[in-house]
Amino acid sequence: MSEIEFLDWVRGPGFQIAAVIFVAGVIIRILEILMLGRKKNLAEARGSEMLGGLRTIVTRSMHDKATFQRSAFTIVSGYIFHTGLLLSIFFFAPHILMFKEVFGLSWPSLPTPVIDALAVISIIALLTIIARRMSNKVMRFLNTPGDYLAWLLTITPLVTGYMAFHRIGLPAPTLLAIHILSVEILLVLFPFTKLMHAFTLFMARWYNGAISGYRGVAS
Repeated sequence: MSEIEFLDWVRGPGFQIAAVIFVAGVIIRILEILMLGRKKNLAEARGSEMLGGLRTIVTRSMHDKATFQRSAFTIVSGYIFHTGLLLSIFFFAPHILMFKEVFGLSWPSLPTPVIDALAVISIIALLTIIARRMSNKVMRFLNTPGDYLAWLLTITPLVTGYMAFHRIGLPAPTLLAIHILSVEILLVLFPFTKLMHAFTLFMARWYNGAISGYRGVAS
């Protein structure tokens, strides 16, 4: 297979296969959670489940002073990484063109130098998070193979995208194909790794808040 044929495959059948597995996997995982159900609460309601759930989603997205002082490095680097990653995905002009082809939707892009800088900042932020966890005995003990896999799946598209944009090391078609393939591997494994928290995070926060809201207490 030539490099052009490889690029055509990852942009066509490869992407379609990855997208189907991603969507199906996410739906199945969410259905699994919803089908668990919960026992009917026989106690008298003292508040609103909906308001309690929404309030907890907001409050848990912020950090109190004590928590921030204790884990400032982790919190700040985490927000930097996630912000840079999301902006790189959704506001890079070629990515927006891809979304337009697939979904028929488009929006203004950020300047390319800004996206380039965000990608580098995101890579550095994630590497510092990993280094921090590896250098701390307790955190290193808590690391699991799933954590390493999630980090690898997340950082690879950023690194390969940067290399493809700057044409580092290999011909441009090969670099682009490798970048797209890394994204497809991420999509395929996403629903079956800890990365699924991108969907379940707010579900869990709402659930915890709804229980507390029903009881009339703050979560």
